Amino acid sequence: MSSVPSTVGALHDLPLGSLDRCQVCGGTELEPILDLGHQPPCDSLLTPAQLREPEATYPLNFLVCTTCWLAQIDYVVAPEVLFHPDYPYRSGITESLRRNLHATADTVIERASVEPGSLVVDIGSNDGTLLLGFARHGMRVLGVEATNVARIAIEDGVETVQAFFDEELGARLREEHGAATIITATNMFAHVQKLGDLMRGVSHLLDEGGTFVTESHYLLDLLRTVQYDSIYHEHLKFYSLRPLLKLFEPYGFTLTDVDRIPNYGGSIRVYAVKGDAPVSPRVEELLAEEERAGLDGLDAFRRFGEQARESKRALQALLSDLGEAGQLVPGIGCPGRASTLLNYAGVDPDTMPYIAEQSTSLKLGLALPGTHIRVVDEQRLFDEQPEHALMLSWHYAEPIIASLRKRGLRSSIIVPLPELRVLD
Repeated sequence: MSSVPSTVGALHDLPLGSLDRCQVCGGTELEPILDLGHQPPCDSLLTPAQLREPEATYPLNFLVCTTCWLAQIDYVVAPEVLFHPDYPYRSGITESLRRNLHATADTVIERASVEPGSLVVDIGSNDGTLLLGFARHGMRVLGVEATNVARIAIEDGVETVQAFFDEELGARLREEHGAATIITATNMFAHVQKLGDLMRGVSHLLDEGGTFVTESHYLLDLLRTVQYDSIYHEHLKFYSLRPLLKLFEPYGFTLTDVDRIPNYGGSIRVYAVKGDAPVSPRVEELLAEEERAGLDGLDAFRRFGEQARESKRALQALLSDLGEAGQLVPGIGCPGRASTLLNYAGVDPDTMPYIAEQSTSLKLGLALPGTHIRVVDEQRLFDEQPEHALMLSWHYAEPIIASLRKRGLRSSIIVPLPELRVLD
């Protein structure tokens, strides 16, 4: 079905368990940067009954390949475990993220000159928020989502196939719906175990000259803002531009353009055209910036590792001091990254009695894996007015804090990253 060499597919379709080769180039020179210990899957929150059962954890090590300079982890957890049917994430419940996703649709339509009536397919479409942004411009839209969140999209009128996207599905969707002009993969492209399978499926489904748009956490932002908490098992890779160029080429795609965007604390949006196409000067400009930042050498990575360890120690010391003063510190927000931060720092319910989430969250009533801290409605914060609270959604701290203050929260708010600070 595919013209892609089988050796490429074998390289990019990862086995489960421990890895000893780079996920993009296959190189064996992998430099350890940060050991975050054994951790549970960050979005496998626990019901009260599950709190009395054994809990699986997996190694979580951050490394860099010194051949192509891809940052990555070295253990693959089965996607069915990570992205289980009851996966508790919805993109549409956060106003700032909803605006960002609709802005993504606007930008892609303009950048790729997409005509109304064109087919846009979103892989990992979640609750359909991004596709609704395309639909309002008159596009035909189709989602592919493996979890039960697909049902929410369907209820909102977004046609969605509940499945993991692969080569076979890509070919079938083309037969059923015709060729896609745009395929998007936002905040999931770095999560894919069988990436070769996905790329072959994209190649089948996408029209010649069509554009494949991906968004991923951007390595340069991760290093500069010490985002060790964004390292978890769902994130197999942490892309910079150089490894992405190497990844797309054997599948017949030209990486034509790139944007840096604020999503999730700093992300990279990449435009890859099926076939040959002109390349924007923005590609060379960003490659030059990455080189200036030292992303092709170990110093920047080693500095990040030490900053992460120091950040953990500083947070532990502050929470210990507050505990000795009789103060418990609830959490604010429960993104996936909260699991890494709290498990790495050894925070438990004796220190953090609960995590406050908005009333529409799918995580209410559950407990964070590993730490077993309960997730409750954020109204409890306003009722109790604790002395301090820890901002776990720190990458959106400014708008969240402004909203909480406007609604009457008086607590001092601890922001853990990029550097520890306390806001009165």
